[in-house]
Amino acid sequence: MTAYAARSMGYDIQVLDPEAQCASRPVASRTITAKFSDVEAAIALASECDVVTLEIEQIHPDVLDAVAARVPLRPGRDAVYVIQDRIRQKQWLAREGFPLGAFVAAESADDVADAVRTHGRCIAKSTHGGYDGRGQVRLREPEQAAEAWEALGGRTCLVEKMVDIAFEISVLVARRPGGEVVVYPPSRNHHTNGILTWAVIPAVISDDLTTKAQALARGIAERIGIVGLLAVECFVTTSGELLVNELAPRPHNTYHHSERGVGTSQFEQLVRAICDLPLGDAQVYAPSAIVNVLGDVWVQDGAPQVTAALEVPGSRLHLYGKAGARAGRKMGHLSAVGATSQEALGRVLESYRRLSPGTVNSFDVHEPVLASLTR
Repeated sequence: MTAYAARSMGYDIQVLDPEAQCASRPVASRTITAKFSDVEAAIALASECDVVTLEIEQIHPDVLDAVAARVPLRPGRDAVYVIQDRIRQKQWLAREGFPLGAFVAAESADDVADAVRTHGRCIAKSTHGGYDGRGQVRLREPEQAAEAWEALGGRTCLVEKMVDIAFEISVLVARRPGGEVVVYPPSRNHHTNGILTWAVIPAVISDDLTTKAQALARGIAERIGIVGLLAVECFVTTSGELLVNELAPRPHNTYHHSERGVGTSQFEQLVRAICDLPLGDAQVYAPSAIVNVLGDVWVQDGAPQVTAALEVPGSRLHLYGKAGARAGRKMGHLSAVGATSQEALGRVLESYRRLSPGTVNSFDVHEPVLASLTR
């Protein structure tokens, strides 16, 4: 989607991706099939580019260094290095004084057990990768520590205290090399088993929380020196605390709705930021929402009901062109706009229920009343 935005602005696109049939291949003039740890392939990419960006942070540091030595790498190596390791990221946020839940860097199964004894219910996470609920183990008792340690590969892991979450939000920040910043309004998000189910903007939260969340995200982006995009995922606890969950230095699933209702989509904004162009308007002109479409929709009995889904007013289907559907894999999303956030969310969830009636019991697509969760 970033490639489409760049093309529409007149830029040529070259990509490096481990998958030969990657989603950006039809849009790119050159595709290099190589691992994200392949330094020579990265140098080959950089040799024909004026600027390099990324849509996944799990790039080997040697590759980041090799690219940065030849062309502007945006976001920069230092910010990506901090963010790509969950323990490194949490420790950096803690040193900088940003609000977090309790966490432990566990070096052994005994450390995991001690964390549960100290903090009660916890979630253990791998330090790298493991998105969308993968690479995570929930623990209630210290006796579960050995099994969790093995499940995470017997390597150093992050253990976080489970917090009582009222709801989740995210805030997207765009920043140019010279420091110009644009902060998007918060997005309200909902997950099923660790996978984003839906996101809606405006978030239907109080003005005070909106201001606080935007200031927090802007502060993190400026302190870490991001150039490009930074998505800041936050928990709002039942006691009203705003805690940082995770950072992502790239376009984020929770802002795919920016294509429908915001002055500048996150994809165009990324192109503007890395090419050092004036940043675009982030005002919401139409409440909009998305719901993810996972591979589960294709692996059940019966084909997706696309015609029925698109009969919902204001709805659209976005497929990413990924080769091969499998359970849990993000294949695309549905989006919808409405007169209010509630209407946009209701429409997109109805569109999903029509698309895939066979998965509505495993993917939480019931419609909540957004105002009842407002703080």
